[in-house]
Order: sequence, then C-alpha cells, then structure tokens
Amino acid sequence: MKKSTSAFLLTAFLSLSSTPSSFAEQPQLEEIVVTAELLERDALSLPNSITVLDNSLITERNAQNLEDLLGLAPNVNFTTGASRGRFIQIRGIGERSEFQAPIINSVGVLVDGIDLTGIATAVTTLDIQQVEVLRGPQGTLHGANALAGLINVVSNRPTSELTGQITAGFEDYGGREISGVISGPVSDTSGFRIAAKHYQSDGFTEAVFLGRDDTNNLDETTARATYSTQLDDRLALDFTLLLADIDNGYDAFSLANTRQTDTDEPGFDRQQTTAGVIKAEYELAAGLDLEGSLSFADSDLEYAYDEDWSNVFICENTACDSDLLGFDLFYSSFDQYTRDNQNTTMDLRLVSNSADNFGWVAGIYYRDQSIDLERIYTFAGDFRSELDTTNAAVYGQADFALNDRWSMTTGLRLERRDVDYRDINNDSASPEETLWGGRVALEYQADSGAFYYGLVSRGYKPGGFNLDGSLSLTEREFDTETLLNYELGIKQSFLDNSLRLQASIFYQDRNDIQVDQSIVRSVDTGQIGGVCPCSFTDFVANAATGNNKGIELELDWVPSDRLSLFGKVGFLDTQFDEFLSFDHIQADRDNAIPFDLNGREQAQAPKYTAVIGGKFAITNRISLGGSIEAKDDFLFSNSHEERSDSYELINLELAYEHENWRVAVYGKNLTDELVKTRGFGTFGNDPREFYELGEYNQFGAPRVVGVRAAMDF
Repeated sequence: MKKSTSAFLLTAFLSLSSTPSSFAEQPQLEEIVVTAELLERDALSLPNSITVLDNSLITERNAQNLEDLLGLAPNVNFTTGASRGRFIQIRGIGERSEFQAPIINSVGVLVDGIDLTGIATAVTTLDIQQVEVLRGPQGTLHGANALAGLINVVSNRPTSELTGQITAGFEDYGGREISGVISGPVSDTSGFRIAAKHYQSDGFTEAVFLGRDDTNNLDETTARATYSTQLDDRLALDFTLLLADIDNGYDAFSLANTRQTDTDEPGFDRQQTTAGVIKAEYELAAGLDLEGSLSFADSDLEYAYDEDWSNVFICENTACDSDLLGFDLFYSSFDQYTRDNQNTTMDLRLVSNSADNFGWVAGIYYRDQSIDLERIYTFAGDFRSELDTTNAAVYGQADFALNDRWSMTTGLRLERRDVDYRDINNDSASPEETLWGGRVALEYQADSGAFYYGLVSRGYKPGGFNLDGSLSLTEREFDTETLLNYELGIKQSFLDNSLRLQASIFYQDRNDIQVDQSIVRSVDTGQIGGVCPCSFTDFVANAATGNNKGIELELDWVPSDRLSLFGKVGFLDTQFDEFLSFDHIQADRDNAIPFDLNGREQAQAPKYTAVIGGKFAITNRISLGGSIEAKDDFLFSNSHEERSDSYELINLELAYEHENWRVAVYGKNLTDELVKTRGFGTFGNDPREFYELGEYNQFGAPRVVGVRAAMDF
C-alpha cells in the first residue's frame, strides 16, 4: 500500500478510536451466524475467510445494488462494461465481460438459495438481512460456479407480529427511491413477508450529440414475497418468489475519455427475472433432518451498445471530413445481444447435528440450465445459439471433534457436467466432464478463546470451447482450470466480546488458468471507403500455471455504546508462472509472435483493498457515520497494459432517529474521485485521430449527495 494511503487510513482510524468511551457499560458485538455452509455456524468458528455485511451496515451505506457493497470486503473487486458491476473477482479470480461466447463464472451468487450467478444486476439491497462473502474455492458445497468464492445474500424472514417499513429517498443526478415492506403472521404457525423497491437515476453521462443526460440511466424494480409455515412438529416449508425488472441504459464510453459521449444510438442493459424457491425441512429423528430445495430462475436479458461511440456527423469540420478526404472515414455500428436464461436447481441433503462433537451433511444436486442467444450486429449476419448444460453432483461434509481442543472439517464433491451447444453456423459441441472438489480443515480452540485453522481446499472451473472459426482446432477448446487454496487463519473476540478479529493468510496454486485473449482486426466495412478497427476475435486459452497469495484482516470494535468501528484490509500478490500470449493488435495471427508473460500480474487484482469506518452517536438521536475505502491500481486485462488508478473514497452519513423514524443525509465519494471501472487499450476508435491506438475507460459514480427517510410501523 502506498505510504500516503496507509497514513491516511491509519490517522482516520486512530482519530475515531480516540473518542471518549465512558458513556455506559461496555457493549458487546452480536453473534454472526453464517448460512452459506449449510451447517449454520458462528463466523468466529468457521474455517474459512469470510465477510458478513449486516442490515445496519447496508442501510448506513445507502447502498442500492450488490456492487455498492463489494468495496466492504477485502480482496474483492468488480468490473463494469455494463450498467452495473455484475462481473465480480475474488482474490484476483473472476470474469470481466460476456459477449457471444458462453462463459463459466468463477464467483457464485445466491439469493435465498436462488442461483443468480452471472446475472447479478438483479441483486438489489431490497430487504436484506445480510450478505456473506466467502473467499476461496467453495467447490465442496457449491460446485463449479464457486472457484474463486461465493456471495450469499440472505433476505429478512417473516415476523411473528405485523410490522412494516416505508422508505423514500432523493439524490443527485435524478436519483429517487421508494420501497416498502410488510410482514406478519398468517396463523400461529405461518407467516408472510412482502417487499418491493424501485430505484431510478438519470446516470452520470451526458450525451452531447443527443442533448440528453439520461442515456446511461438506472431504472430498477425488484419485489420479493415469502411465505413460511410449520405444518407440524416435524415439517417446515418456505416459499419465496423474486421478481426483477431492470431497464437500464448503457452509454458509458466516449472518444474523449470523459463522461460526455458523442453517441447517436445509446445502448441498454435490461433484465427481467422471475425466480422462486421452495424449501422443505423434515425432522427424521432427533438431530437428523432431511432438507430439500427446488429453485428456478427465468431471465430475459438484453445488452447492447453503440460500438463506434459516435455519430454520423463526427467528422464534420475536422481532419477526417469527407470534403477533405473524398470519402467518409467514420464507421457506424450497433451490437445487440438477447439472452433467454432458464435455470432450475434441485438440492436434497441429510443434515445431522446429533452430537456436540460431530455434524455432517450428505447431499445430491442437480442443475439444468439453458441459454438461448440472439446477436444482431451491423457488420455480420444475425447470430443465434443454444446452450444446454446439466450438472449432477453428490457431496458430503463432516465436522467432528478430535478432542477437547482439536477438530476437523472435511468434504468432497463429485460433479458430472454435460454440455450441448449448437449455433446458426452449424458449430456444435457436446463436451462431458467429471469434476471433483473438496476441503480439509484442521481447527484448534485455544484457552484464550482464539480459534485457529489451517485449510486446504480444491475448486474447479470446467473447460469449454471457443466459437471463432479463424482459430485452429487446438485453439477451439480449452481445459478445465483447477485451484488449490492453502490458508491459515485466526479468529478471536477480545474485551468481553467488544472487539472481534479475523485474520488469514493464503496461497492459491492455479493450474490451466483460463485466460481471456483478444485480437483486433481491421475490417473493410464497405460503408466508409476504408477500414475500421471493429473486428474483435475474443477467445479463451489456458495459461499453464499461476499463483495468488495474500493476507486478509478484519476488525470490528464497539468501544462504547455510542461508538462502533470497523476496518477491513486485503493484500494481494498475483502472477502468471507460464503464459504465452499473442500480440493483441496483430492482424495476421498465423504469423504473430507470442509474448512471454511469465511473472506478469493477473488482471483485476489490486495489490491492496482497504476500508475503515464507523458510527458515532452525537446524541441519543443524532449519529454520524461513514467510511474511507481505498484500492490500488490494477490491470484491466491480461492482453493489454491499460490500468485503473488507485483511489480513496470518502462516504459520510448524518442520521436522525426517533422512535419509528429515521432520516439521513449522506454523501458518497465526497472528494469526487474519478474511478475507472473498465478500461481498454487495444484499439483506436476515433476517426478524427485516424483510429490511432488510445485508452478508453468507463467511470464509476462521481460525488453524489442525497437524503433518505424510513418509517417503521
């Protein structure tokens, strides 16, 4: 971490912690129960690096979407290239985009057991109890979609009394929010909860040519209904229905590399999702339960962008004016992707907690997913494809005590994956693969209360295939990536449970790393009397090996009943051990010279991520809270040198609470830092510069100030 950033964070933390603490008796931190491991456990006794973000922290951050929370977890990053940061990386591992070729995600996303991996735009902060971020492979219980880690979102449950909440808010750039929750009993043994939320913003882009400021807008509506019932002493049922209607614009890149665009045909990023899950829990015997879940998610996704980022008048009165050249130099193109994503999962397991020193899970899993794609692109004929995948798995995990101090957790998963792919070009593929993942953790509970663990876990990411016909037969397929994660950690509470520490050190050995590659070729479009750099050959290749290592540290402290503090820091070092990459701007790939990228850092892997924050009760009704978060610069891609900039963001909230009211004024990114969330450095796109190679970036939100009010009843 840079010295200035370290000093800034440390000074802020010490100044907060020096606040007088003699207001009342020493308060205690609440227990954090993690649900993603299926056997519910206190976070301080879980042999895994995990961050849990509770409802109060989500509220005080005034977050609207999952991407607004990712800065609160160490060694977690994301990239945009869409209206939201739905491409997530954990410890430097994860995808950065999705276009024509099917991808397999490295970070799983679950909402109440519903699999929304890869379509996390629909994950808003509607009525959330907590968000669990598990780092490292979770292959034992969650399989192929959790190579790098898992994000598990848990919503609030029905209440035994009739309650509700209404929230409304306004902020800069036309931001407005309205949400409502109602919950209560239906009978002595059943209850319901219904929540809905709408968030809208004009976005932060000005389309100069069109004279509009809403071409990169956000328009997001989500709703959830839950019904829980205890049918008898042994059988409990839970039903959840989730709806999402996302109608966001996408106009994020400009030729001038600013928030002012020249587009004449703005894109969009839309998602309509209908999803649900049925959960059942049946007590077979004392301490032995049969649990099952059946979930589905039906999503219609539309993603499009103005590929030239300009308009048909871009060359007028410039060096590329047709009156000077005798022909039009500019090109104009639009790229649109429509996906029908249907996903059904079934999970049936036996869960035993019959003894204090032994607990186990044994289950079977089945997943059926179909993705139908249609692409409409200016410079090519329409493209259509159908992708059907089935995953069937058996898994088990056991937690058992070796003696009074030592215990062990061990698990194994065997998974069969079958794929059937076909497209309009008569390309087809039907790979079949048997995969396995597992974990072994040794745990020690010290007299001091410290919990130590050593973990070895294995994750996997299935192999696949590339679509581009210009690739050789050997390049059309790529192999399965595997990840061995070695981790040591300590977790402990101090000062009568008012201070909580979690720390881990890890080393990850990656084999057959699936690396995105891209070649940019010039194309004679026939419409401009010349060529444009608008043909991109994207493909995946395997780098032989690599490693990711680092440290993660989390502190939570309540020195008094008026002051609470937290700090989370991640350090990360990544590299490729063996990696030959072809020149990404080479038009003639057959004669391209490969680059030896041995020792190169991996993309989307900042060397540090950090956040410190807290909340101070000025009076019994007025509080001041906030955070300072920092992130180091990082490479945007493995195929070019474009980097983000390091940054520090300051967020503050001044809140007034009285009885059932809460009103807050907040500011995000108060110093108005220019944050790059996606970047390219492989092509030129400005005809006024005769398509000279340049750097182009998508930017995060500028300074935003807002007010939010909530009333409970």
